[in-house]
Amino acid sequence: MNKVLIANRGEIALRIMRSLKEMGIKTVAVFSEADRDAPFVRFADEAVLLGPPPSSESYLLADKIIDIALQLGVQGIHPGYGFLSENASFAQKVESAGIIFIGPTPRAIEMMGNKLAAKAAAHEYNVPMLPGTKEPVTNIEEAKKIADGIGYPVLIKAAAGGGGKGMRVVNKPDEFKEQMERAIHEAESSFGDGSVFLEKYVGAPRHIEIQVLCDKHGNDLYLFERECSIQRRHQKVIEEAPSSILTTEKRKAMGESAVRIAQACQYTGAGTVEFLVDEQLNFFFLEMNTRLQVEHPVTEMITGIDLVKEQVKIARGEKLSFTQNDLRINGHALELRIYAEDPSNNFLPDIGTLKTYRTPDGPGIRVDSGYEEGMTIPVFYDPMIAKLSVHAATRPEAIQKMIRAIDDYQIEGIANTLSFGKFVMNHPDFINGKFDTQFVPRHFKAEYLFEKNDDEMLAAATAVAIMAGEKGKKNEVSGITASVSKPGWQKRARIR
Repeated sequence: MNKVLIANRGEIALRIMRSLKEMGIKTVAVFSEADRDAPFVRFADEAVLLGPPPSSESYLLADKIIDIALQLGVQGIHPGYGFLSENASFAQKVESAGIIFIGPTPRAIEMMGNKLAAKAAAHEYNVPMLPGTKEPVTNIEEAKKIADGIGYPVLIKAAAGGGGKGMRVVNKPDEFKEQMERAIHEAESSFGDGSVFLEKYVGAPRHIEIQVLCDKHGNDLYLFERECSIQRRHQKVIEEAPSSILTTEKRKAMGESAVRIAQACQYTGAGTVEFLVDEQLNFFFLEMNTRLQVEHPVTEMITGIDLVKEQVKIARGEKLSFTQNDLRINGHALELRIYAEDPSNNFLPDIGTLKTYRTPDGPGIRVDSGYEEGMTIPVFYDPMIAKLSVHAATRPEAIQKMIRAIDDYQIEGIANTLSFGKFVMNHPDFINGKFDTQFVPRHFKAEYLFEKNDDEMLAAATAVAIMAGEKGKKNEVSGITASVSKPGWQKRARIR
């Protein structure tokens, strides 16, 4: 395999290309008109325009991507994450074209892509699961009887879903009909499949996932866990490795369960098995993601293993060069997803131009970014600007390094989640490891960002006034603080 096409965009396309180049493999980028000037396009050895900005006219054109690969003599296609990465039909078409799909088999993607099929596999391999249905349900009255038997609250989930879509929590019987109808409608709109299933809802669990690697020679292992409990709207925003709550015994039990899930579908490549963990550290299978995860950098930091390179080696038919006993957890890593979203306005996406964009650096700091200063964030794709990851010897040191890195990250022109990340890093419950998936709704309010920045701006303004010999003009200082603290000021000033 000496030439690989990356069927993706932005930071993940660039990240994959860097590893490929280190392996001596030439890279091909495909891009939409919105990404014509993006860094990943310039970095690639070759780049081909797919079409207009909408993903349906560019990054989701499976047949066109395969045709380009054939024309350019590509031996492998790496799908990254999102877009076509978990599309079994695309993986099958790639293989049928005589090109290596750098990922699992179409069968594994299809099996784990359907939540009910994945649950059936977990049940067969004795992996703990939450009480719920084993088959899709569409009849509302029948489903309500099942929910009454499970006991409220219950969770309605799209069988073909992901990213929080087609998901509804029902707290009491009289809410069930309305929430069921909403879940089915959203599932049909998002996935073209209205099938849903029910399971017991755990109100405040930890969300912990296990990274697995499996080669084509029967070697299956786990690269420990990632804690993904800091979420907004069922989507992760901060991840870390390892989790602060798992014991050695529990880590081993979860890792071995994840490997059994992988074996159930004869998995090959890098994958992630996700679990919910309750207060007693009981864990329950949630789903398997048959691709590289957004948060994979924290696993790479604590293990020293390049997951993209391992994906390529496995796709080439090579055996894993290490065993489970060779793996060790080295230090602690944290990742903050930096979105073009306004945390002071319910995390609504923001658009605009990166007037200032400067990333932090230093030992143990990694920035996976797909943008540069002067670029405009397109409205057509996920609003993630970059991923900021840090690594240190201990969790407290990693937290402090993340705070420093956030302070050094300069973004002007677009509202973003840096200030939210700093809020989390400074929160006592996060520092003490006492948090769950309800951290954001329980602890975060937009005004907290303004209160903290009011203090910082007041301190800065006071210092300026003192230096100017205006120590007595407190009202003017207060006026300065008020003028910069109005909603939306984050878009014009550097966020700390």
